[in-house]
Amino acid sequence: MNSPEDEALAHTAVDALVGQLALAPKPGLPDPRDLTARATRRDHRALRWSAGALLPGLMAMAAAARRTGEPSARLRAELAAIGRSTEHTVGLAGGGHRGALWTLGLLVAAAALKPGADPSETTTLAKHIAAHPDRRAPRRPSRGSTVSVRYGAAGARGEARAGFPHVRRALNTLTAARTQGATEAQARLDALLTVMSTLQDTELLYTAGPMGLRDVQARARGVLEAGGTATEQGALTLRALDTYLVSRAWSPRGSAPLLAGTLFLNALGAQGTVRPAPTPPQTQLSL
Repeated sequence: MNSPEDEALAHTAVDALVGQLALAPKPGLPDPRDLTARATRRDHRALRWSAGALLPGLMAMAAAARRTGEPSARLRAELAAIGRSTEHTVGLAGGGHRGALWTLGLLVAAAALKPGADPSETTTLAKHIAAHPDRRAPRRPSRGSTVSVRYGAAGARGEARAGFPHVRRALNTLTAARTQGATEAQARLDALLTVMSTLQDTELLYTAGPMGLRDVQARARGVLEAGGTATEQGALTLRALDTYLVSRAWSPRGSAPLLAGTLFLNALGAQGTVRPAPTPPQTQLSL
């Protein structure tokens, strides 16, 4: 039976994912705007619905970590088995969220191992879990892993094995933007752009190639260098980036799960309790 702590962690993770989905305007990514005209071709309501299907799996991951007590090969094997079952459940609910399941699953397990840990400790524990190989992984390589090998990109596995450096950087940006007076939506968009500005996104590598990836990274940095989305110039640059991505049917899908991971870590209380991430009264910026 899952403990209240396991349930709290899982609900916080799903809330973080839903918060990521609700944020707009996310350049080239699913958000509450008219997605039928966007590159992702995913219905936003369906994505919000299927996000809830992660909840039982994330609770089971937290329980497995709490029961195992250390970032061991045994725990890695349990998380992998739970993850594959959860992928099937999410598929029945409409699909999507594979990257979020990987990111949030590891972070939820890490948080369960050491309640009250700070973000650096939690990501380090996630790193130790991810360091163990998944010996029962399907032998057929995924598109992401194939692209990672071809271009030498870290990919989702490399990000986890490095201790989620982009999540840590995005969390710093989130905090700094709030301190500087940005709205919650603006702070979250700046955090997303921080990830996009340096992430070797395997989805972009697949669809846009190395040159396209570098161009998108530079344009994301341009928004931040213009002062972020809280400034008039930053908002204009964000709009241009969104138009650029949609016109080419490019989507920086690797960045979205890392933003969800950022919001999850932000929501963890200092003493092992869970508090909701701040919810802005208006989560959508006007383009």
